[in-house]
Amino acid sequence: MKDYLQRMGRSLQLPVAVLPAAALLVGVGHYLPSKWFLAQFLQAGGTAILNQLALLFAVGLALGMVKDKSGAAALAAVVAYYVPVSILAPASVALLKGIKVSHVAPAFSAISGNVFIGIVAGLIAAALYNRFHNTQLPMALSFFSGKRMIPILAALVMLVFTLILMVIWPALYGALVAFGKLFVHLGAVGAGLYGFFNRLLIPTGLHQALNQVFWFNTAGINDIGKFWANEGVKGITGRYQAGFFPVMMFGLPAGALAIYRNALPARKKETAGLMLAGAFAAFFTGVTEPLEFSFMFVAWPLYLLHAVFTGLSLAFAALMHWTAGFTFSAGLVDFVLSAHLPIANQPLMLLAQGVVMAVIYYFGFDFAIKKFNLMTPGREPVTAEAPVVTTAAGQDKYQIKAQQLYQALGGAANLTVVDNCTTRLRLQLNDTGKVDQTAIKAAGVAGLNVISKTNLQIIIGTDVQFVADALSALKANHAQLQANPVTPIAAPVEPSTTGHTATETLVSPASGELVPIEQVADPTFAQKMLGDGFAVEPTADTIVAPVDGVITTIFPTKHAIGITTPAGVEILVHIGINTVELEGTPFEVLVKTDQHIQAGTPLVKTDLTAIQAAGKATTTMVILTNMVVIDHTSLAQLHSQPIQAGDPVATLTTK
Repeated sequence: MKDYLQRMGRSLQLPVAVLPAAALLVGVGHYLPSKWFLAQFLQAGGTAILNQLALLFAVGLALGMVKDKSGAAALAAVVAYYVPVSILAPASVALLKGIKVSHVAPAFSAISGNVFIGIVAGLIAAALYNRFHNTQLPMALSFFSGKRMIPILAALVMLVFTLILMVIWPALYGALVAFGKLFVHLGAVGAGLYGFFNRLLIPTGLHQALNQVFWFNTAGINDIGKFWANEGVKGITGRYQAGFFPVMMFGLPAGALAIYRNALPARKKETAGLMLAGAFAAFFTGVTEPLEFSFMFVAWPLYLLHAVFTGLSLAFAALMHWTAGFTFSAGLVDFVLSAHLPIANQPLMLLAQGVVMAVIYYFGFDFAIKKFNLMTPGREPVTAEAPVVTTAAGQDKYQIKAQQLYQALGGAANLTVVDNCTTRLRLQLNDTGKVDQTAIKAAGVAGLNVISKTNLQIIIGTDVQFVADALSALKANHAQLQANPVTPIAAPVEPSTTGHTATETLVSPASGELVPIEQVADPTFAQKMLGDGFAVEPTADTIVAPVDGVITTIFPTKHAIGITTPAGVEILVHIGINTVELEGTPFEVLVKTDQHIQAGTPLVKTDLTAIQAAGKATTTMVILTNMVVIDHTSLAQLHSQPIQAGDPVATLTTK
């Protein structure tokens, strides 16, 4: 679940990046005299974007959560979003129920533009695409096979979702309105509780129900209307708005600074751009979505802390009777416009409170991020995006190898799907019989396996991701086949140093039974296509380092870890067979990239029961991927015998 939420957060960064521009347009438009054409024009342009926030989220999530960034998933998300939004619009509900529009429950007025609907639509579209985009239908329906099927399935699934929502949404909305009315007579405490739940409910869109109670006339408060009409009691009217100014103008920008300061050095530049844009939007216009949605899912405990801080800010401002109001949101523009109204009470003190909130947010966020290792923007691992070594003519070695493979596979006419696991390309083709296997082997690959008439695996090694990306780009661009293939790349050679011999000890990565590498139930490992090694059938959940060295690679799916020894030997610890398909669920990584470790250091906590329940073997392999050969003398004596994690298994000599 944690990984899923983090993927959601990363996917939302694309649509969130659009919002600061919209916020700026609205903010400038509100700042200019309202009678000016330019003011109205800018407001309309910004509002046009902000009103489609839910749709932007649906498309962004669909693109980010699918494996190949397909536009078909984005189209499905649009369909999925508009089904409930259209059916549950007040006019449509009135027609379906045979009643007047004026008799439709107010809850349905909050459906259009609801970010919860957008999030659900995007996630459902992505899930359907990942599951069914390769489905083949019978000949009579073949036109609707594959990706064309996804928008249709999305519409059907969202019809069911809409029917459920039609029943439960009014009840949820009404319950929250009643819940909000409980706070009305609690004074400053009630304002604080409102602020807390206002932020907490934003991901569901139900915060609008609470806003109806405090900002408008649902319960007789009408805080916004009375403030701008200069009605009510000075120091009381506006207390459900005032506490937002210190948060949006000062607190959240300070939190953004804490997020930037905790970003990895390699990601500080991109994090700075995202945080700076979000902080400016929050300060100037009060639009907080660019900041809040940047960490709402990837670091939800931080968002909970933000909700607490917001509640405290509203409670304190109400307690001190400092008031200001807004027509759009609690940013600088609305603060300047409202501060001169007679009903505003000591509004400048809200700026002083804002400075205090900035300190609270910065140190609160900084502590939480470090203490709980929260994956806020900029703290994601960078291993999958490490730069590659370039060669002449502006191409790196992976692009060259991809070109060779692309030609040998028959180009886009034969290649249909490019995927990869830890060490191999998993390809789908129209016909594997059209593949030039000799040319593939000449490209310097470790081996290939023809699985069926349409499925082929090519063993590359632990840097397979870079080849897969280059091959996908060639396929996507329908690159033309070359008449003269490029020169084959030489196979890797074992590491060596001039006149120096190093001996290292390999230990068992797990408690269990030692197995010869030749007996592993995967030909890629059994035929030593990736290199020499050994395997263990584990009986305990902890996998440890088989050798001293440095962690060089942690695969995103957590089932494999790369280690480089002091002598330069590259070792792959691979947990299970085909466990890449489990997407990291049964694994908890206990180390970090670039960490120096010793033989026996715990690497990964596994759930062997979950792996077996998924139909996967738990066999754990230790492979020397740069073709070093281990001493099998001691290894042979231990095969098929019980062994404990950390027990010596074999020696490794490099020259």
